[in-house]
Amino acid sequence: MTVLEQPGAYRLAPPPAWRPRLDPAPLLPDAEPHRLLGTGAKLDAGLLRELYGELVRGRRYNEQATALTKQGRLAVYPSSTGQEASQVAAALALEERDWLFPSYRDTLAAVARGLDPVEVLSLLRGDWHSGYDPRATRVAPLCTPLATQLPHAVGLAHAARLQGDDVVALAMVGDGGTSEGDFHEALNFAAVWQAPVVFLVQNNGFAISVPLAKQTAAPSLAHKAVGYGMPGRLVDGNDAPAVHQVLSEAVARARAGGGPTLVEAVTYRVEAHTNADDATRYRTDDEVAAWRAHDPVALLERELRERGLLDEEGVREAARAAEDMAAKLRERMNADAELRPADLFDHVFARDTARLREQAERLRAELEAEAEAGTGTDTAGTGSEGGDAR
Repeated sequence: MTVLEQPGAYRLAPPPAWRPRLDPAPLLPDAEPHRLLGTGAKLDAGLLRELYGELVRGRRYNEQATALTKQGRLAVYPSSTGQEASQVAAALALEERDWLFPSYRDTLAAVARGLDPVEVLSLLRGDWHSGYDPRATRVAPLCTPLATQLPHAVGLAHAARLQGDDVVALAMVGDGGTSEGDFHEALNFAAVWQAPVVFLVQNNGFAISVPLAKQTAAPSLAHKAVGYGMPGRLVDGNDAPAVHQVLSEAVARARAGGGPTLVEAVTYRVEAHTNADDATRYRTDDEVAAWRAHDPVALLERELRERGLLDEEGVREAARAAEDMAAKLRERMNADAELRPADLFDHVFARDTARLREQAERLRAELEAEAEAGTGTDTAGTGSEGGDAR
């Protein structure tokens, strides 16, 4: 027996503070993913062309980055081939003042946002920090730990609203990340605070080799939104205009004070998890072939052709632009990076500590000894004063 069940005990006056304050019905996602391609829906021609150009460029970017990995120019590359529509649409749904919080696979979203394609790959190359300035670009560092960027996105969005800034944060995560505690904490705080943040889950079927069915028993990942008191949307992640529409509506809702939205984009990772993964051990060739038939680039190209918005010259022009990007990427990535061991100590603290200075001096002495013996690398730029580490 609880205290409230005892005779004469104090009882809460309605409505009890512990009761859910929202009717769950409006929060539930549609039973089927939202689609626009092939439905005859009226769509903006300029947006369709922009999406197509970015998809073609994104596909070529994935191919070139994968090749650079095989050549030893990248330590690792998590390809997003097959997921380009979700990534491009996410970048284009944001205003310049908004923030993007990507995961490690969301390189295309960062490139479509306008970042330097080479700088986006810096982290995967093993270079220092994220390779770009998050504050200047309003793109958080590509996040390798699963889902840890989501609470950061909520914190930034909440802080922006407290300061009166008209800013929305869009946080991207994979289906595997929804099994992390950070995912649940972020959604809970976002809903309680009604923070202007949009969560985009790219459900590509597998968390490395673990299928979605072994992670959740929910009808969809979008259904998880209901438990936190926010709307859930389910969208065909290979339908670029549909993803753009759903995300744009969620961003507008957040900016207007409507709070967060959880969007699940149903897509597929055509390539392996990374170059270190053997995907044939946990999925069949027939399954991959079925999803290749639902390729986001081909789907949008067919739609543009049927609407009379794309001809052979337009296809060739998009391919030329993508190949030009790939050629410049190859040229710049084939140049050896200038390594400064002292970068290990830059930007660790706002002010160097005694321990940090001691460690920097020890490294400097070791490098100088190696150089004198003719066995080490050039020690230029190994001072601990800092400076421009790039």
